[in-house]
Parts: sequence; structure tokens; C-alpha cells
Amino acid sequence: MASPAGATIQAPLLSGYRILVTEDEYFLADDIARSLRSCGAKVLGPVSEIESASRILNFEIIDAAVLDINLKGQIVFPIARALRARNVPFVFTTGYDRRSIDAEFQDVLVWEKPFDLLAMAQALAIMVRHI
Repeated sequence: MASPAGATIQAPLLSGYRILVTEDEYFLADDIARSLRSCGAKVLGPVSEIESASRILNFEIIDAAVLDINLKGQIVFPIARALRARNVPFVFTTGYDRRSIDAEFQDVLVWEKPFDLLAMAQALAIMVRHI
């Protein structure tokens, strides 16, 4: 699409993609959701509990996910396993060291808090386009 001045306008990075967000810190969850929406994504959540994430997994189409590793004391690895089984790309966010991640997920991109929201959205855009 061209602007009136003739410059090309690119579609948002995540236009049309449905992104699950799990995060139990309210302000960070809101920041992540707003950032993803500004990139064109439809945000599923954010949710702060494993049970809520499981419900979304069962009833929604998910293109990618941003998973906080620890949700109110519960580790998010069951959600990560379900996403991996469905070939849905995801990233982890955490305030913990990478050593806290199970060996089966050592290949997953980890964003340590605090992180650059736009850079995370860009990484997700690359991931969903390479499925």
C-alpha cells in the first residue's frame, strides 16, 4: 500500500497472528499485550494461571506464544509441551536464570526480564513466518 507521499507502508509485524500470552505480573502482562497488539497481533489473554492457558489451548487457534515460566508458583512447561506437540512456536520470559529451564526446552528463546518488547515481537514475527 502506498501513502499519499508515495512511501510504502508495511503491514504490522504480527498482523493476523493469534498470540497466547501467559504472565502473572499485571503491568508486564499489559505491556506485552499492548506491544503485540500494536504489531497487529490478536492477543489471547494475557492469562496468569496454567488452567486458563490450558482452556485457551483447547478452544482457540494459536499461532505463537509468550510464556512466563513461573505463573503464581506453577511452572509453565506443560503448556510449552502442548504447544510444541502442535508445532506452535513460543518464547519464554523469566526473571530467573536460564539454568532454571528444563533440558528439553534449552533450544527455546528466552527473554530475561526486563526485556525489549519490540525486539520480542520481532522475534515472534520471524518464528511464525518460518513454521
